[in-house]
Amino acid sequence: MNKFIQFSIATLTTTILISCAGPSSNSTGWVINNKNNGGFQANLDFKGQEVGPGLVFVEGGTFMMGQVEEDFVKDWNNIPRRVTVSSFYMDENEVTNLDYREYLYWLRRVYDYDYYPEIYKSALPDTLVWRDKLAYNDNFVENYLRHPAYNYYPVVGVSWLQAQRFCSWRTDRVNEAILIKKGILKEMTDQIDADNFNTEVYLYKQGEYVQQNKKGLKDLNPNSTYGKEGRPARIEDGIILPKYRLPTEAEWEYAAYADGGKRIYNRVTDKNKYTWNGNGTRNPDNGDRGEILANFKRGRGDNMGTSGWLNDEADVTMQVRFYPPNDFGLYDMAGNVSEWVLDIYRPTSSSDVNDFRAFRGNEFKQFDKNYQDIGSLEVLQEPQKEIRNGDTIIVRLPGQLPVRSERIEENVNRRNYSKSDYRDYIDGDEESSQNYANPIQEGEAAMYNYGNTTLIGNTSRVYKGGSWKDRAYWLSPGTRRYLEEDQATDDIGFRCAMDRLGFQNENNAQKKRPTKVKKKNFKRYRM
Repeated sequence: MNKFIQFSIATLTTTILISCAGPSSNSTGWVINNKNNGGFQANLDFKGQEVGPGLVFVEGGTFMMGQVEEDFVKDWNNIPRRVTVSSFYMDENEVTNLDYREYLYWLRRVYDYDYYPEIYKSALPDTLVWRDKLAYNDNFVENYLRHPAYNYYPVVGVSWLQAQRFCSWRTDRVNEAILIKKGILKEMTDQIDADNFNTEVYLYKQGEYVQQNKKGLKDLNPNSTYGKEGRPARIEDGIILPKYRLPTEAEWEYAAYADGGKRIYNRVTDKNKYTWNGNGTRNPDNGDRGEILANFKRGRGDNMGTSGWLNDEADVTMQVRFYPPNDFGLYDMAGNVSEWVLDIYRPTSSSDVNDFRAFRGNEFKQFDKNYQDIGSLEVLQEPQKEIRNGDTIIVRLPGQLPVRSERIEENVNRRNYSKSDYRDYIDGDEESSQNYANPIQEGEAAMYNYGNTTLIGNTSRVYKGGSWKDRAYWLSPGTRRYLEEDQATDDIGFRCAMDRLGFQNENNAQKKRPTKVKKKNFKRYRM
């Protein structure tokens, strides 16, 4: 009996010690997060991805992507087909003038204007897009971007390339703010030129911001060189958010249709024509009956209705969040301004792209060193430029890591891809050309010879949704148009998106919802 008691006590003691030491690996049995056990660290209490500022969760799923309106243009460029979109996050509203001015201010404050005037100038929206040969629009040219009356109006005159750079800047500012909020970094208000916070530099060149460390995270590595200031955050910690980016065309269209509002169990009872329920453009609900649901042009010479009863209360754009949101809680997915998406335009995209996470436009790049040598990468001290469509553009700024296109010889053993540029894959590349047996000689016209035989090329980007100057036809999310990535107009803006990592429901414990989604009460910006 005494031996049994002693054995039980020993077993219980061992169990308590192991539990105090922390969870152990299923593969090796070694304890995780123990400095006396090698120091391997893992975030085992991850509660789910933090929602970035301005974003709302869009639960993914399958949907019929494509045009549901009669294709009176006869483009046949968005034939309905079933695809699956992963869950993601999307801006609640379009990027506003106030948002973009914050970006411009940061660029001018950080990058010395005397040395790098091209950085600030390259980000400026083209305010002259408002000019018209037979209309007087100087008011918008002079005031739309900067006057406080237009603070919460969507920014326009921004090209696809400029929108991309805004997304990159926003990623860095949000992650810097998160690290400061969690007490890992100190505020660095004197950032200048290459000495500014960049997410990629922080993650891949650990120790680059030692002078900015406030506390850092506890390092359980017994051979750690970080000392009392602690180590930087890593991807494994789950603190750093993924990149802000433009949504893909499939994501944008899925989020705009918001067919989940007509779902009963696992069945969509009736596909939306616009971004709201029903086939009309006026609100059918009691109390708001007859109110216009979006900002668009109702007919020739009718931009806003009659004095005393303005249809949509806007002559051009309108402040965001003015009209009701769709069932995902997204505002202005129809009307106000059209929006850039990530994709390259092709008229046959409906049949070419994958049915899971559909996208055309991949240009695979890597940091300008082998991954094993990433620690030796030098942070850019001057802007990195490249020639694109005949023009020299800035692709990376001082303080970022240099990148380059992947090379064919680096991927000879890969089966999923071999080169870097797949923008014209199956539609415009050599293999898809009628001259496949006799490859095009250098200097001869390519299949998509922009400006000569077609207005479509590898720099033609898709934009979606109707705008303040469009008729109701273009409000349907299935419609699509295109424009060169370096051009801008007075009716195209953008909003950002972000990948959802891990669990596809909004939280890890959420169950299936058996009933229809309830519409949210919408909120408006107040001036």
